[in-house]
Amino acid sequence: MPAKSMDELVSLCKRRGFIFQSNEIYGGLKGFYDYGPLGVELKNNLKQAWWKAMVYVRDDVEGLDSCTIGSQKMFKYSGHTETFNDPLVECKDCQARMRADHMKDIGICENCGSTNVTEPRQFNMMFKTNIGPVADEANAGYLRPETAQHIFANFKNVIDTTAAKLPFGIAQIGRAYRNEIVARNFIFRVREFEQMELEFFVKPGEDEKWHEYWLEERLKWWEEQGVARDKFEIEDLAKEDLAHYSKRTLDLNYKYPHGYDEVEGIASRSDYDLGSHTKEQDKLNLTAKVKENTDSNTRLAVQDIETKEWVVPFVIEPSMGLDRGLLAVMNEAYTVEDLGEGKERIVLKFKPHLAPIKAAVIPLAKNKEVLVNKAKEIKQQLQALGLGRVLFENSGNVGKAYRKHDEVGTPLCITVDFETVEDDDKVTVRNRDTMEQERVAVSELSAYVQKFYMGL
Repeated sequence: MPAKSMDELVSLCKRRGFIFQSNEIYGGLKGFYDYGPLGVELKNNLKQAWWKAMVYVRDDVEGLDSCTIGSQKMFKYSGHTETFNDPLVECKDCQARMRADHMKDIGICENCGSTNVTEPRQFNMMFKTNIGPVADEANAGYLRPETAQHIFANFKNVIDTTAAKLPFGIAQIGRAYRNEIVARNFIFRVREFEQMELEFFVKPGEDEKWHEYWLEERLKWWEEQGVARDKFEIEDLAKEDLAHYSKRTLDLNYKYPHGYDEVEGIASRSDYDLGSHTKEQDKLNLTAKVKENTDSNTRLAVQDIETKEWVVPFVIEPSMGLDRGLLAVMNEAYTVEDLGEGKERIVLKFKPHLAPIKAAVIPLAKNKEVLVNKAKEIKQQLQALGLGRVLFENSGNVGKAYRKHDEVGTPLCITVDFETVEDDDKVTVRNRDTMEQERVAVSELSAYVQKFYMGL
């Protein structure tokens, strides 16, 4: 059962080392979070699952890792300089700032109830910075608000250095920055975050079928991460709610503790993006309305082998927020089980491939050198399998260790006891979900763990 409130998840994340408020020793920096020892493992596992599905399993997608700073020209022609805005309202009494489009009544402050509020004004959400030693407008740049624009700018580089032919995609995972007016709901809406985006380039006229294709592919992927498709509301955005580049967008809205909200968008972007950044726009029969580009030095198009005509591909973009995805996965895994006699346990029932710790090796007594040494030996043996992090857990209390690892989602706990070193050379392996235990020979343990995780 998912968490009843966001407070439950926040408490668990802080208590067990998943996520911390950034700059906490100085009072915290609102809208910024740091991932702790377990959080970084979970995050990396979710990224790996996405990258595997998008790049390794497919033969029609290439990867990219681009800079996080872009030039003024990039964001001018993408439309972000003019359109990447939210309506801002400020209260003159309590100085609270609010997004007008999220307020029930624009004339009343949601913080203090005052009617002394400003009229809405547009606020550009991009973080501006200076490139080089001179701080002037000519040297200004922006921290990217999305990873997509660098993908479009590298379109021809990828074409020229690979065997890519339509349809094909370019995938990227990376940080993005948005100066949100109101950061809220823990890591759901923050000012520094990570995106996992695919730009999939298709022939004009084939975009609608590929849009439906990627919707189904993404729902399948979410199921593999432990979030069933019936946990989403699929929203076909109304025309007035579409981004400036979008022909059609399907949002996957997941039911977070604060309610249904977007975790991923699958947008049909027409030829707007490549058309905006290409040179010789007037020669390319663009369908999208784009700003005249007098600065680009590259034609972002492909030549039809038969007709010899240059074609600007349409783009389908599945784009998810990694932090939002992690929050959804954690919420879905969060389980409170009644053990009877007034006892209960909290379990994070992650899919095994996402678990931050793949196995914990626990000596029965922390002050018995023979047990500790054997446990460390087994830990190294399992770590060498390359399945992920294996933890040597030397708390000295097996029962408490089991509860701790239930709470952080460790699928297997392996206990080294006196029988292990004095008698049968076997360990006790405990399953997180069933709590069942079995004795496994140390010589067979690697094969046992590999089979559990990989079906080998």
